Amino acid sequence: MKGAEVLLNSLAASGVDACFMNPGTSEMHLVASLDSVTAVRAILALFEGVVTGAADGFGRMADRPAATVLHLGPGLANGLANLHNARRAKSPVVNLVGDHASYHKRFDPPLESDIESLARPVSGWYRRTRRPEDIDLDVRDAVSASLGPPRQVATLVVGADASWLEAGPPRARAAREELPRPLGRPSQVSDEVLASAAAVLRSGEPAALLLGGSALREPGLVAASRICEHAGAALLAEPLPGRLERGAGLPAPQRLAYFGEIAMAQMAGLEHLVLVDASAPVSPFAYPDRPSDLVPQGCQVHVLAGDRNDAVGALEALAELVGAPLGASRVVVASRPEFPLGPLTPESLAAALGALLPENAIVSDETITSGIYLPGATAGAPRHDLLSLSGNAIGQGLPLAIGAAVACPDRPVLALEADGSAMYTIQALWTQAREELNITNVIFDNGSYAILNIELARVGAGTTLPGPVARSMLELDRPAIDFVAISEGLGVPASRVTTAEAFTKALSQAFAEAGPHLIHALLPRDGH
Repeated sequence: MKGAEVLLNSLAASGVDACFMNPGTSEMHLVASLDSVTAVRAILALFEGVVTGAADGFGRMADRPAATVLHLGPGLANGLANLHNARRAKSPVVNLVGDHASYHKRFDPPLESDIESLARPVSGWYRRTRRPEDIDLDVRDAVSASLGPPRQVATLVVGADASWLEAGPPRARAAREELPRPLGRPSQVSDEVLASAAAVLRSGEPAALLLGGSALREPGLVAASRICEHAGAALLAEPLPGRLERGAGLPAPQRLAYFGEIAMAQMAGLEHLVLVDASAPVSPFAYPDRPSDLVPQGCQVHVLAGDRNDAVGALEALAELVGAPLGASRVVVASRPEFPLGPLTPESLAAALGALLPENAIVSDETITSGIYLPGATAGAPRHDLLSLSGNAIGQGLPLAIGAAVACPDRPVLALEADGSAMYTIQALWTQAREELNITNVIFDNGSYAILNIELARVGAGTTLPGPVARSMLELDRPAIDFVAISEGLGVPASRVTTAEAFTKALSQAFAEAGPHLIHALLPRDGH
């Protein structure tokens, strides 16, 4: 059996049954083996950023890794932005990168590069497979490392000759070798940490729990809400959660705002901030005369649980310790907005989405400015999962939706995408069509990089209004992007809407029909 076939069999034996790929010459033996190892579903994408974003989306929803297949260093480089997002979301990903045959590298062929230097910043675990006998063990270690704790990107580089050579008996691990982080349960939080957090909450001083990561699923939300209702503390969530369960019947933490000054206002007056699988809040960028650290002055930060801990177990234990009664959680009451009428604006668009969001939907949200009304409009909608732009690297939304749809084929997926960021990975539509995925894509088109129009003023770049050249660097309507033509050219049926009534009709139809759809929502050019 050749090394490539061993690799696929090892993935399948380790529970990895989806592989998103954009292969090249060095990975052809792996491609050739796909017909003999049918337990792994191979999914082709036209760009590596789609591959890595889809693997991220799969990991967030399946709670286990998908694999990628990327072509050498340049292929890895094309996928780095969404690997960065996966790292920030703490998604399990097995990132497979092909390489030149070992004897060929010394000739410095055109695609030769320093793969390790590219991979290390986004990888919690890294290894290079050099012999076919090593592949089985290395793949199993990569899968184990991706699952953690903490969950992370595990990158395995496989040389072409390791793939094409016949593999002998699998290599046994030598006792002296450094072992990877073993797959296991997250560690329990100590009694001392629990007692300290309980004392903070009993003190009567203004306090808040800040939830992230695993604490944003139903068990964590319920336990945290019990605590906050009993102790009179605020319940907050990180601004860009990898996965947040929300909707009617669930507690709704207040997400910290993207802009630092708003987040600071949300935390004003706090004397204690208790972190639960979350980081202390910081500004996304530096601004003249504004703080980077958003924690209020004089507020003490306490860590209840990190990404190696059992955050949900810690919250449940803390609820018992402070005497929070069962059933004390405050949950959102089911409600939906009225169907909107008139012009299509960010507010009416959000109302339509809230009125029609299907039960058990998965929402991939890559809107910031045009999506400001979405949280409020969908708060009382049927239960759904929200996947956000965890690492702030745009071009995530459409690929993320692919991975979510592959992981959860029985659930409707809604991709909410801004016009500028959509063009980073628009090739994702082709994969959606090829795989017949049940994804409704909505493009929020305001004809500009609207967030950068805001940031241009916030960073103090100039004391007067921006000039025509500066403004033109943030405009996307000369020429206007025809998302309907692009979508249909990539195999996804599409429509363009300019009124709230037309959007509601198109959205209803898209949700009612199987397969992918795209709705090009034309918003006012000034973004209001």
